[in-house]
Parts: sequence; structure tokens; C-alpha cells
Amino acid sequence: MGYSGAAGSTRRTFVAGAATAGGMAALGAGALPAAAGERVRVGPAGQSVAVLGGGVAGLTAAHELAERGFAVTVYERRALGGKARSMDVPNSAKGNRRPLPGEHGFRFIPGIYHNLPDTMRRIPFPGNANGVWDNLAAPREMSFARTGREDIRMPIPWPGSEPEKLTLDDIARALTALLDTAFNLPAHEVAYFVNRALVFLTSCDERRDDTWESTPWWEFVRAARMSEDYQRILAIGVTRNIVATKAEEASTRTVGTLGEAFVFNALGQGADGPPDRLLDAPTNEAWIDPWVTHLESLGVEFRIGWTVRQLGFAAGRITKAVIEDPDGVRRDVTADHYVQAMPVEHARRTWGAELKRADPQLARCDKLETDWMTGIQFYLTERPPLVKGHFNCIDSPWSLTGIAQAGHWRGRDFPAEYGDGVAVECLSVDISEWDKPGILYGKTAKQCTREEVAKEVWAQLKAALNDTGKVVLSDGKLHSWFLDPGVDGIGTPNPTNEDELLIHPVGTLHNRPSAATKIPNLYLAGDYVAVPIDLATMEGANTSARQAVNALLERAGSDAEPCKVTSLFRAPAIELLKRHDRTRYRLGLRNALDLG
Repeated sequence: MGYSGAAGSTRRTFVAGAATAGGMAALGAGALPAAAGERVRVGPAGQSVAVLGGGVAGLTAAHELAERGFAVTVYERRALGGKARSMDVPNSAKGNRRPLPGEHGFRFIPGIYHNLPDTMRRIPFPGNANGVWDNLAAPREMSFARTGREDIRMPIPWPGSEPEKLTLDDIARALTALLDTAFNLPAHEVAYFVNRALVFLTSCDERRDDTWESTPWWEFVRAARMSEDYQRILAIGVTRNIVATKAEEASTRTVGTLGEAFVFNALGQGADGPPDRLLDAPTNEAWIDPWVTHLESLGVEFRIGWTVRQLGFAAGRITKAVIEDPDGVRRDVTADHYVQAMPVEHARRTWGAELKRADPQLARCDKLETDWMTGIQFYLTERPPLVKGHFNCIDSPWSLTGIAQAGHWRGRDFPAEYGDGVAVECLSVDISEWDKPGILYGKTAKQCTREEVAKEVWAQLKAALNDTGKVVLSDGKLHSWFLDPGVDGIGTPNPTNEDELLIHPVGTLHNRPSAATKIPNLYLAGDYVAVPIDLATMEGANTSARQAVNALLERAGSDAEPCKVTSLFRAPAIELLKRHDRTRYRLGLRNALDLG
């Protein structure tokens, strides 16, 4: 039943050359084939750029540089789009249909994003006035799915959107859920949480960067003293499911900054669009493939299956990037500039001791932490009566979030276009917790086999959605499943994940590097780089690439216009209160609203 993507040719399809690269590394550099050379060509701007990594950060950097006349070559070890891409489920297509669409995790593009949507508007798409940005669809509601209790169903109002049509039963259940939550959350706890939110909202930047960056969210909201509902909804639900960090460890600065941004977004302040948006087709069809086509039209060249092994460093500069091609042949790639757009856990393996000494912020990247947040898709033979948007299973041991996607794919007939004609829906689920026991086998996700992970997630979904007398998911309607192939070795003592996510425990802010390094021809782009959004997101990756390009333009002496970098919205009225708090902070006083 499942298309696990676990082994053999399937694994090699998605992780091209990974095993070969690992084996070569184990033998040491001397065992590698003799180096061949590749010089990145020079473009109209007179300088060449090697972009190392083809995810959102790498493609953004290539886009901005190519528009400014630089010759750009992108080196990507696996597949363009990185963690954001969609992928074909092997052996799932019949007739003239395309394979079922799989992905690392569902896409989520909220209105708090500004830089990524700007890029999307500049990617042409047939029939769209605003490029691929017009392929964004806005769900009309979301829910907190409670296990054994009515789900909390919330509409997402936005000008021009039609509210979801509800049955009498839907309305009754929504009211029951709201009243149940209201009565189980003591009034004094609600008041306290509101006070904590106001404290953060009116805290100056210095207090946020110092005090709140070093304070865990769990401690900031005093969760240990509160009710279980308070802990599940306002402490754990906010952090583990959205920021992919444990509430006991998560930086209050990070959690609070994102919470503040979403509140302003919901109020229509400084927003690019609704608080919740997703693409109206599989990611590659709606975004990545048109982007690559556009970049090729701008002269960008791509090398797929090329693995960056090391950055050569001498005389204070990067002299080469040592990269293995798909045949395992080591090549010394040289360019005028190098934009390293790789995930931090892969990038830092390429930095030698001398390079780290030359720029201490690279050494500090060793302190950055990553964790598993990985997706699984369930293909169904009937569309389930789910909320028309994202749902958050806040009581699930594995911190599941999900969305039934096909209903948001406008103008597409899922069974006619994908798979074998039997599956009609793609239920995409993110697993945020891999280290707690589940309800079916009593094992963590890392201890389970791929088959066991699928069965466990399905059981947790049913526990959250099939309670209180309704049947949303049934075994007879499950067609197949697909688990991200970047996960390997689960169920063994040494599980691995090719696509971990940067998490944000206290102190992370001070270890995130800037896009401009002290090495004059090396620039960093990726969701771990210091950017205003302070979260590992596609927006962060896009923003960091813009900052890297701006640093490159300055050092290259280019007269091209810099990339625009838009920060999160700051409410003018709140800024007055934050200036007052800055005075208090410098006097050693707590925030005026802080009741302790």
C-alpha cells in the first residue's frame, strides 16, 4: 500500500550520489579521483559567481545576480528546490497520468512574508499577471484538532474571501469546542497570557535580543504553573507545531516575534496577503519548474548531482570549491565569488579550521542546532470531511500538522491527472516530534520502520480527527502513503535525515552568521543566516540570499541597484511604547507591563 521511497533505486533517484560521496569522504581526500578543473564563465558584469546549493536561497541568489548581469552557475547535489520541492512518487503513475505528488512537507506561505512573494511575482507563469504569485490560494479556515474533544475550528476572514459554508452540525461542534476550551482555560490564566503577550509586544529590541532571547518560552509564559489546556494550546502548540522547537527550550524572542507578526497579519497590518496561503498545485508545477525555466532564460547554468566537499582557502580568500560530479570525479571549481546556499548542517562540513579562524562566526555555526521535521503524504480514495485548511493535532505525541491539498488545487482533476485514477486526495502531514513514543507501538518515530511510521501517524490522525462521534478518516479509503526519502535508517540504531530543520533554543540568535563573511569573496545564504524574520523559513532563505547579493554587489563595485529587503511589520503606535521600554531597559528596570 505504501510508496515508502526507502531503498534501492528509489532512494538513489532522490539522493543522487549521496552514498558515493559519503564513501569517498571515508577514504580521505587522497583516495578521491584526480581533480579536474571548471572555471565559471564570466558574464556581462565581468565577474563570475558559483552558487553552491539549489534550494530557495540558491535559486533566489541566482535570480538576483542574473538580473544584474553576473554569470551564475548553480551546483546542487540532489534536486533544485531543496526542501521546498515536490517530487514524483515512484511507480505510482498509470495510463497517461503523472506520478502522485510527494514532498518533504506541505508549503505554507503566510501574509507575513514579503521578500519571497516579491520574487514569486517576478517569475513568469502562463496566464498569470503576477507570475507564480497568482498560484497562491488562501484557505478559509484552520483548526486545532483535539483528541477526545471537539476540534477548535476557526475561520480566516480576509477581504474578498468567501466564508466556509457550515452545516448545523458544524456550527454546533464549533460552539461546543469554543465553550469547552473557554471553561477549561481558567480566566486568570487567559489574563496572564494576554499580559505576557503585551509585555513582549512593548519590549524594546535590546530587551528582546538579550533578556527574551535567553528566556525559554515555557518559562516566559509560566507554563509549568498552568493547566494542561494552557500548556497544550499556548505553550506547546505554538512552539512545537509551528516553530519546530520544544517549548521548554524555544527562545521567547523567536516565538514572540512570529506570534506578533501573525497577529498583525490577521489584523491586516503590513501584510502581503492572508495569514494562510498555499500553492494551488504541486510545488514544482506551480513554482519551482517555472522558476528554473526563467533562470535559464537569464543565462543561469545548473549542475545537478554535484556535491560540495570543501572550500579551498588561501591568502585570505576562497580559492576554489572542491565539488564531486555525479560520476564521483572531484573538480576544482573556481569563480570570482562564491555564494554558499547550503543548509547549515551540510555547509559547516566544508569549512576547514583555517577558514573558521579567519571568520569566527563560521565557527559559531557549530553551535546551531537542527532537528527533524519531516512530511508524509496519505493518498485517499475519497475526500475526507476535513476543515478547509490546515489542522493542528495539538494533542498528538508526534506533533502532527496537516492539510488536504487537492481541494485547494484550482482547476485540477486529481484522479484524472495523477496516479492510477483511484486516489482523489493528497493528505500532507508534517511530523514535528520524532523522539517521543507513539500510541500504536510505544516507540519513537526514529525507532519505527517506515511502515510503522505510516501506521502510527495514521493512528494518531484518527485519534485526533475521528473522535466525538464523527468519522473523518477510515482505513478503507486509504490508497497509499509516501514518506520523505530524505529520512533513512529509521528503525535501526543510526537513523539519518538529509533535510533537518534549524531550531531555535535560547541563544540561537547570537550564533547565526551574517550573509557577508569576513572572507571577501564568500557569502552565506540559507535559513540559518541572520535575517529579520529570525526563523528557519523559505522567507528567511530568500531574505538571506538578497542580503548576500547586496554584499556581493558592494564588494564587486557594481552600480546595479541593490535587492530590496523588507522587514517584518512594525506598528508605529507600538514603537512609541518600545522606545519608552528602551529607557527602562537601560536603567535596569523591567517592562512597565511586566507583572512577573
